[in-house]
Amino acid sequence: MRIGHGYDVHRLVSGRKLILGGVEIPYHLGLLGHSDADVAAHALMDALLGAAALGDIGVHFPDKAPAYAGADSLLLLEKVVELLAREGWRVENVDVTVLAQAPKLMPHIPQMRQNFARAMGVPVTAVSVKATTEEGLGFTGTGQGIAAHAVALIEALER
Repeated sequence: MRIGHGYDVHRLVSGRKLILGGVEIPYHLGLLGHSDADVAAHALMDALLGAAALGDIGVHFPDKAPAYAGADSLLLLEKVVELLAREGWRVENVDVTVLAQAPKLMPHIPQMRQNFARAMGVPVTAVSVKATTEEGLGFTGTGQGIAAHAVALIEALER
């Protein structure tokens, strides 16, 4: 078994949709990025790749590559899980924490968990998603951006 940690952050801007955990969340701002800028999915992918010592999402999905402009991060997550399987790994469980002062995310967490579980081919009971504020402190607390941390446990496939 191996453990990986992932972190991602994106700036909040007007004129973009807010996508977190594959859920479009009603809000007047969205996250700026080359893909859909889903920080929760990006942190999760980095945790999985890190656990397998396979680099990070910038290596596999460069932000300058036209193929990933506006990309659905859940589809990229599926590709990461396929890569892990080719390298002899399977996902055991994951834990994602989203740091956002606003909007309130609790109503959307069940769908995020389902989206991640489906994309990784694991039961929803193997997926934890949490949200917290930073009490008005830092860039997330002042509403300038949203960040996410993720931890993943992977296990070697039986050969």
